[in-house]
Amino acid sequence: MATLASGEASGYDLSKRFDVGVANFWTATRQQLARELDKMEQEGLIRARVVEQERRPTKRVFALTDAGHAAIFAFSLHEPRPSAIRDDLLVQVETVSLGDLHSIRRSIVARRALSVSKLAAYERAHERLRGTLTHDQYVSAGERIGPYLTLLRGILFERENLRWCDIAAEALDRPAEPWGKSA
Repeated sequence: MATLASGEASGYDLSKRFDVGVANFWTATRQQLARELDKMEQEGLIRARVVEQERRPTKRVFALTDAGHAAIFAFSLHEPRPSAIRDDLLVQVETVSLGDLHSIRRSIVARRALSVSKLAAYERAHERLRGTLTHDQYVSAGERIGPYLTLLRGILFERENLRWCDIAAEALDRPAEPWGKSA
């Protein structure tokens, strides 16, 4: 629903908005998005209309209903649950003394590469959103403060991922006593 808050969109448009904006803090596949759209429509939170196109297949376009706006407002009133990290790579690193060090190191390098790519995309989106305004100017006068702040969180998150990957890779490159044997 949050992705529809900025206006009417097709399922394809929503997935693109999701990939560019919301994906920096919430992940979903296109199939999950389609299921959620159907569910929200059945619950009366969104409405769909069919749009005939001349040279393309017919598409459904979604918009928030009054009930959808009310649900977003109600959601904003609740204390959010603390987030928890669920990350397979961290499980691999936790058990490095029992696993294959080289495979785990390759996983860290791959994660770093993914973070570099995501960070670059987020920074491009950040520049487009902010335009010529400084951070302080945008915070004072920007029209889309929510997307700006969540995008900023995604940027900081990926920068921290890069920092952690560098620390972890360096630690695993050092010769050491077998990790975890004395613990």
